Amino acid sequence: MGFPTESTLAEAPISVAALTPRVVQSVDWLAVAPPTLLALAALAVLVADLFLPKARKPVLGAVTIGGIVLAGLSLLPLHGGTRSTFCLTTGSHTCSYEADRFTLVIQLLVLGGALLTALLSHDAVRDDRLPAGEYWFLLLSSAAGAALLPAARDLATLVVALEVASLPAFALVGLRRGDRRSSEAALKFFLSSVTATAVTLLGVSFVYAATGTMHLTDIAHSLGDVDPRLAVLARTGVVLTLVGFAFKTAAVPFHFWVPEAYVGAPLPVAGYLSVVGKAVGFTGIALVTVVAFPSYANVWGPVLAVLAAVTMTVGNVAALRQRPDRRHGAVRLLAWSSVGQAGYLLVPLAAAGYAQEPGRAIGSTVAYALMYAAVNLGAFAVAALVSRTSPAQRLADYRGLFARRPLPALCLAFFLLCLAGLPPGVIGLFAKVTVFSAAVDAGLGWLAVVMAVNVVIALYYYLQWAALLFRPAAEDAVVPKVPAPLGAAIGLAAVAGVVLSGAPQLVLRFASGTLL
Repeated sequence: MGFPTESTLAEAPISVAALTPRVVQSVDWLAVAPPTLLALAALAVLVADLFLPKARKPVLGAVTIGGIVLAGLSLLPLHGGTRSTFCLTTGSHTCSYEADRFTLVIQLLVLGGALLTALLSHDAVRDDRLPAGEYWFLLLSSAAGAALLPAARDLATLVVALEVASLPAFALVGLRRGDRRSSEAALKFFLSSVTATAVTLLGVSFVYAATGTMHLTDIAHSLGDVDPRLAVLARTGVVLTLVGFAFKTAAVPFHFWVPEAYVGAPLPVAGYLSVVGKAVGFTGIALVTVVAFPSYANVWGPVLAVLAAVTMTVGNVAALRQRPDRRHGAVRLLAWSSVGQAGYLLVPLAAAGYAQEPGRAIGSTVAYALMYAAVNLGAFAVAALVSRTSPAQRLADYRGLFARRPLPALCLAFFLLCLAGLPPGVIGLFAKVTVFSAAVDAGLGWLAVVMAVNVVIALYYYLQWAALLFRPAAEDAVVPKVPAPLGAAIGLAAVAGVVLSGAPQLVLRFASGTLL
């Protein structure tokens, strides 16, 4: 056997490289643009805060709004079709990031909610003496995680996105330094978040042990033919993963942190939690159930149905008990109302476990979430306006608001009617009918009956609040001033509600992109 020549040595690396799978791949920057732009804006705010004098701190709010708008514009090129990146180079070639129709709709919801929150926060940061740099950085960071989550197609990315969205949120709740109520709310929120993360990670580890993969579509194939010796482990992992996400959605009995967190947090943050925080939890549930665990629909379908029934009942009954003269009664009512609305949002997710076309049921949840995001943030915007003259936030403080500020009062009445599902809030009625139909079509007649009873309960407290707006005002009532950013937030929410009410079928068609 002869020694290798120079030519053979030169050719050897080429032949080895040809046989080696390519592990370095290009990133589709257009697909990842929305969360990336939010993250870059957060870093820009953090760095700028170091150099700006105190008098120039409001510039950070403008940078935040600009970053959110730019991220929203980056959604336009994604409307054409599905784009994927961070894919496996061998085996199933599945991807960790996928920008499809479902991703686009949820990211639109997140960015819209973040934009309205930023407008609400413009004056709140100054009035509550919040540290501007930290506030805007945390808001953008949370929004970046929330925008990443709907595109996640493996459990690792899903959990990371969930925590990036959650950790800055509880810091925002406790940002009022020296406020005991704010610190207590942040602690409760933190403990619930940590517990949810621990349970979720335990469930994810069990699923990985049973399937040997983290990608959602690969998990679906593996769970369909799991080793019988690992069946109990896999089933336990499915249940624990769902329980972890139930914490994030504030489903009963994992809702204990909601009222205190909403009362202790600045009002814009409470509104953000009620919309974007919930969107994160429901998106995670939709992804793991419909995409990763379809073969275990007989496990998660009944669990979600029971959670939906209990959650909507507890939330509406607790909201019904709020007295007009109780301090922070308006915020507590919105908090308990959000728990009840979470129950409605869970109904189509439960129906997906029984339906022949689970993607259509998921579309019902997304359509309802779009309606809820616009009108609920609008209600928080009006609450922020009233709190400028009535910081106690009693329901009685809204008495005669129409005589003092007609346009905000009419907007709040419209928002409440949408949440109740009554005209002229057509989108609220349409969304509830859509959710109700999803339950009936899936054969969950008992859940539809429970939902109908809860809708009637909710009508009472929504209409009671709306009626207060048009009663005679007290003689010493103060007319609240409407700052431009706050007025813009109320106006945008009202316009969004009217537009959605004008074309409810288009909303459902837009939101019904399938995950499968």
